[in-house]
Amino acid sequence: MTNTQPLVRQLLTALKARGARAVFGIPGDYALPMFRQLEGNGLVPLFTLSHEPALGFAADAAARLSGGLGVAAVTYGAGALNLVNSVAGAYAERSPLVVMSAAPALSERGGLFGLHHQSRSLDSQLKIFSEVTCAQAVIDNPETAPREIARALGACTTQSLPVYLEIPMDMCAQPTAPVPVFETRPADPDAAAACAAEIAAIVRNARNPVLMIGIEVKRFGLEWEVSRLADLVNIPVVSSFLGRGVASAGPARIAGTYLGVAGSPELSAMVESSDALILLGVVLSDTDFGVPANRLDLRKAIHAAGGQVRIGHHIYPELPLADLVAALARHAPAKGEGLAGAPAIQAAAPRLFVANDGVMHPSDVSAGITAFFARHGTMPVATDVGDSLFISLETDCGDLVAQSYYASMGFGVPAALGMQAVSGKRPLVLVGDGAFQMTGWELGNCQRYGWDPIVVVLNNQGWEMLRTFEPWARFNDLSDWRFADIAAPLGGIGHRVNNRREFAGALETAHAQPGRFHLIEVMLPRGTTSLTLARFVDAFRKRRATVIAA
Repeated sequence: MTNTQPLVRQLLTALKARGARAVFGIPGDYALPMFRQLEGNGLVPLFTLSHEPALGFAADAAARLSGGLGVAAVTYGAGALNLVNSVAGAYAERSPLVVMSAAPALSERGGLFGLHHQSRSLDSQLKIFSEVTCAQAVIDNPETAPREIARALGACTTQSLPVYLEIPMDMCAQPTAPVPVFETRPADPDAAAACAAEIAAIVRNARNPVLMIGIEVKRFGLEWEVSRLADLVNIPVVSSFLGRGVASAGPARIAGTYLGVAGSPELSAMVESSDALILLGVVLSDTDFGVPANRLDLRKAIHAAGGQVRIGHHIYPELPLADLVAALARHAPAKGEGLAGAPAIQAAAPRLFVANDGVMHPSDVSAGITAFFARHGTMPVATDVGDSLFISLETDCGDLVAQSYYASMGFGVPAALGMQAVSGKRPLVLVGDGAFQMTGWELGNCQRYGWDPIVVVLNNQGWEMLRTFEPWARFNDLSDWRFADIAAPLGGIGHRVNNRREFAGALETAHAQPGRFHLIEVMLPRGTTSLTLARFVDAFRKRRATVIAA
């Protein structure tokens, strides 16, 4: 073999070429040879965190923000299996995450004794990850390793889904040839042209065509192309819940985010009455369609996602989104060809934020942050689930990373660390007290890497979103952990605020004092939620009651 280098170095070279900007890892004894290669090569920076779920969240967010691959490196068994939840979230939300798991050496397998960290059998971990990844490879042969790695990374990039690589510890330094470029089969141009022509004819004959932009548009880097397409045909454009903000930088004007009965009545009526609803890269889920999802008749919709296009009962297989968008641009009807154009949707008036001694309401958080951004410029925002997520919908922000479909608690803080690691930009975090208890302690790693996020913790001493369904249940109660008090021992600065004036002051102090993370603990009364969450929960409660009654 020519140009051979240690296997892990060849893998890192391939990852960097495909847009990976960081590796997030936690070492273990099986992983020590792999981590020696990770730390010593200088190709892609290595950041170690404290708990494996946070690794996956950080790597996932890094991929979402950068448009490249996210990478998480773990040891076998106890490390890798701790990562499964965050990989499942990346799979559900179409995020290209690469799992690098070390494994027992080939030379120590086959004996009568089980190996430590082994669960049922040595390949149990591989089987578990096969459920939440689109491709898997056990790298146990230096001759076939380049091809196997290329196959897995090719699937990761073309499908925008996680993949799993298992590397026995005695393989890490084995000399290996470079990883080749994965050869993808191009889409049939005739099929793309026929599909685009069919869609164009439907749009021309429609009374109320609407284009909905989903998360796959972001994952495949098609924001500008889709925005240009929307502007070209001049029909109303909305985003799905997952796709919020995807094409905000393009020429097309986005009317808003579709949330069903939880969103703007005018926008929801426009989408639900459409006789030609084009769903580009939209994940079909209850949250993406704002609950209840049955308000939309998908038999009249055009759905392009997952590498295929469905028009009613007609399916175009193996037609990637990028090929469809390019073909649509060529077949798009020009402005004025029977199209009425995008109607004006009246945006909801922003909530006025007055920095006085009034008690904080959850929607005051969004209003205060929007006012703060208006003064100092927007920041990348990472948000956790629950009311943090819905507050972000009320906030005028730029780059937003959130788990709005899989919705795993604990995403927000490590996601922000991943965002800052790959972008260098200071992020703002929205997180509830319940989610902060899970992964907020990762802030202690900020001082090693110079990260300085502004972390807004919504402390209502409970799992408030769940409390909306069970108002009298004690199992939704949490204690007051006084999070602001632990900021200093972790290397940051804490602020505990009880009113709007104190909240505005804490944000200004955080802005004026970069270099350390600021934890702003906002004390909120139990039983209060943002206005958007209140509408969403009401819709969800009605749907759940209908399901139970049936």
